[in-house]
Amino acid sequence: MHYIKLRDLEVSRIGLGAMGMSHGYTDSGTDEAESVRTLHRALELGVTFIDTAEIYGPYTNEELLGRALKGRRDQVVLATKFGMVSHAGAGAWNPDSTPANIRTAVEGSLRRLGTDHIDLYYQHRVDPNTPIEETAGAVAELVAEGKVRAFGLSEAGPDTIRRAHAVHPVTAVQSEYSLWTRGIEEFILPVLRELNIGLVPFAPLGHGFLTGQIRTTDGFKAGDFRHGNPRFTGENFQRNLRIADEVQAVAEQAGATP
Repeated sequence: MHYIKLRDLEVSRIGLGAMGMSHGYTDSGTDEAESVRTLHRALELGVTFIDTAEIYGPYTNEELLGRALKGRRDQVVLATKFGMVSHAGAGAWNPDSTPANIRTAVEGSLRRLGTDHIDLYYQHRVDPNTPIEETAGAVAELVAEGKVRAFGLSEAGPDTIRRAHAVHPVTAVQSEYSLWTRGIEEFILPVLRELNIGLVPFAPLGHGFLTGQIRTTDGFKAGDFRHGNPRFTGENFQRNLRIADEVQAVAEQAGATP
């Protein structure tokens, strides 16, 4: 395994996103034993960077990691996210990155994860109703208190990144990035390089599409978010199958899997 720094945070070059173990995909949350085996095997292989969020479930993914990592916490750089659950009453899937909501969120995440600190605490999505400066300031207080080691953003634009970074250093930005999702290259990556902010790319395999294993969506169950993803619907699906086949052909030439 290779290791790299996100600003001052050393992580394995390959991380493990745990979302699908509890949330979002067909059969998520149906086999905890397999999920725990996967997490433990990742640690054996040298993976140190594990990612979750309070909205995954909600809450159940953090609880799973808390159980799976018991006695192994010191082997892991643990990342979780706030801001997609409003604890003031609006509930899940309601953006809320007010300082008061962050205070409530972090205590819940710490409890579920069974830890006294979060290594990388991301704002899950930008809250249009809360200035990013207030959000960054609230996380900076948690860093000063030792509850959080580093501050991150997810799917934020260049201006938001700059404004947040001016209040408290942003360690990493998480964005979708893969062979067919290249949008961050023009405006986001130059800002990250300029400010020495790490990139954490998610969905590098296009939510499974680029593996070449998905030939039909008939097996997707209710609740699988890919039902509403345009890449998996109608004529788009057929066009994208041809792209996945090209990736397969290149992989075969290289003696590798997609």
